[in-house]
Amino acid sequence: MELIVEPEDGLTPVIAAIKKATKEIDVTIFRFDLKELQKALESAVTRGVKVHALIAHLSGGGVKRLRKLELDLLAAGVTVSRTDDDLIRYHNKMVLIDRETLYALAFNFTRLDIEKSRSLGVATKNKKVVAEAINLFECDSTRKAYTATCDCFLVSPENARTGLAKFIRSAKKELLIYDMKISDRQMIKLLQDRIKAGVAVRIMGKVSKKGVGLTVEKMPDMRLHVRAMLRDGQELFLGSMSLRALELDKRREVGIIVKERAAAKQFRELFEKDWAKTDSGKKAEKDKPKEKEGKNEAAAAAS
Repeated sequence: MELIVEPEDGLTPVIAAIKKATKEIDVTIFRFDLKELQKALESAVTRGVKVHALIAHLSGGGVKRLRKLELDLLAAGVTVSRTDDDLIRYHNKMVLIDRETLYALAFNFTRLDIEKSRSLGVATKNKKVVAEAINLFECDSTRKAYTATCDCFLVSPENARTGLAKFIRSAKKELLIYDMKISDRQMIKLLQDRIKAGVAVRIMGKVSKKGVGLTVEKMPDMRLHVRAMLRDGQELFLGSMSLRALELDKRREVGIIVKERAAAKQFRELFEKDWAKTDSGKKAEKDKPKEKEGKNEAAAAAS
């Protein structure tokens, strides 16, 4: 499993994966302005790889750009499908490589998200998760109903609310959260209940006024565009959905839950590095006891 950290890793991991594909690439696109990624997909077609792009029917102010991308990809031999209009948005971001590796991403394929924002992605070969991602891609590209069957593959509006509620409710010691805007009443209540149960909850991002008692800090130094949580230092959720009713109940969003020691450690280190730059982090550092000075004074007294 691989954790992708933006802006540090850039587009390199995704481009490298596309270049290694030998059979098939499936990609979902919500926003897109990266010519190098477009060229990588087109080059894959020229070497005989089947490339299928599922492009959102609606993307804020970027509809014209998406329609141009659609025409360019079709001209290059890419199979292009358009999402249905039954949901407010199809906002998920996935890349499937040879139907063996899933890249579940919090960032769009835009320079703003990748080069100027804190965001994350995860690559996994977990067969159950990959199979579920394939099923979702096929259902959405053919506009068929999707039924969720995997607890670690969360899809809005099907099973994301239930899965994330369970994820939060199961925390025993700590929750470290990146989220652009937490406003869902149920999720805020669950976080408040966890705090009452003694769980340490820290949030990087924004929370609505309902989030009384939650420890929240804005992302320092850069834009935040990620939704992720680390539970008890072991299990990691990463996806495209914030803890907002709109994203849980009325849009197509995708996230996965993984339990992998190296990824959890990397996530914690990143979160702590970002948190250290916030007001809370600076205060905690300032309030730390000066251990070295204390030890030196004790040694001097003993001599």
